Amino acid sequence: MVACVAMAMLLSNCGNGDSRNSVIISVKDQKMLLVEKGKPVKTYPVSTSKFGLGNQRGSMRTPLGKMAVARKIGKGARSGTVFKSRKRTGEVLKPNSPGRDPIVSRIIWLSGKQAHNRNTYSRYIYIHGTPVERHIGYPASYGCIRMKSRDVIALYRRLGVGSKVRIIRGGLIDTKEGLAYAIRKEGYAPVAGN
Repeated sequence: MVACVAMAMLLSNCGNGDSRNSVIISVKDQKMLLVEKGKPVKTYPVSTSKFGLGNQRGSMRTPLGKMAVARKIGKGARSGTVFKSRKRTGEVLKPNSPGRDPIVSRIIWLSGKQAHNRNTYSRYIYIHGTPVERHIGYPASYGCIRMKSRDVIALYRRLGVGSKVRIIRGGLIDTKEGLAYAIRKEGYAPVAGN
C-alpha cells in the first residue's frame, strides 16, 4: 500500500503525457521526430552537444542509442523559468536573453536502456529548454538535447514517464518513421535504385 501511494505521488508530479508516444533525435539533422501511438506527427529543431557523441562520464557529449523518459520536472512553470539542480530559482528568462545559458522551462530526464549508455541518468542527460534559442539547429549543448521553450513545453505534455527516446547519428529519413513523415508531410519522393 505504501509503495502504491509513493508511486502515485511520483507520477502526479510528472505531469500528463502518454508513455506510448516516443521521439527519435537525429544528430545529423539536429531535429527530433515525435511519434504518437506509432505515427510520426511533428518535427522539432534541437541542439545536441558541441563536443560530439559519447557516453563517458564528464565528457559533455550526447549519448547515442535507446533511452527512456525517467522523470519529468517543471509542470506548470512559466516559459523561461530557470532551473538549478532541477529546482526552480524564481527567475524567468526571455528567449535569447544575453548572459548565462541555464536550463529553462522543462526538464525531461533520460535513462539509458543499453549497456553502452546505462550511465545516461547519472550523467544528468536531459531534454530541456534553453534561453539561447538562436543556437537551436546546431550542436551547441554540453551533452543534453536543447529545445526552444515553447517546443519543450509542448513535448513535455505529450511524453510520459517510460516514453522511448532514440538518439541516432544519421538522419531522420534513415528511419522508417522519418521516411514516412517525409513522404507524408514534406512531399519527399524516394528515388528508385539502379
